[in-house]
Amino acid sequence: MTTPVLHTERLTFRPYRPQDEDAFVELLRDEEVCRWMGQERVPESDIRTLFRAILTDIYPQRLFDVWGVWQGETFVGHAEVKKTGNVDGHELIAALAPAYWGRGLGTEVVRGLLRHAADDLGLKEAYGMVGADNTPSLALCRRLGFRHVRDVTGDDGTVTKLLVISTTDTYDHDEGPPSESHLAVPSHGSDQHPE
Repeated sequence: MTTPVLHTERLTFRPYRPQDEDAFVELLRDEEVCRWMGQERVPESDIRTLFRAILTDIYPQRLFDVWGVWQGETFVGHAEVKKTGNVDGHELIAALAPAYWGRGLGTEVVRGLLRHAADDLGLKEAYGMVGADNTPSLALCRRLGFRHVRDVTGDDGTVTKLLVISTTDTYDHDEGPPSESHLAVPSHGSDQHPE
């Protein structure tokens, strides 16, 4: 199965194209994005290598779904649904450029990922990772129904909270997609500010 194009109210999730490379690099070189993703900034050449691997390895081998997220013709972020090494399940990953934080887009991204996880992948639940020091996102996740599974300690001693959400609780197929208020931004690379 190839990575599909997804649509939400304001956003389009589109598989990356070669001409998207500079936008991808700019996002992953942003200091704030790296901080919330729990990653060190890496050389631009490494990010370009990663981008090219999406086109030459991940898509052709159908390893997992990965998209550039667009609002109209403007690149606003990155999203993935992939197997997580922390549990026997799939993780939702989203990263928005800081200029687009606080507009409800992070919630909309996760809503789109959950709908894809439920409808296209047949998943009953999905996971997210949030840094233990990311208080605003953790509070939002708890308030909106994500459950804490366990803490994951990295090699460098940093702690990340592993969270889970039921796709069936948050997205009833007969009622349509959940409202913005039902979802948080669960993953470490998401829009981390309450919306």
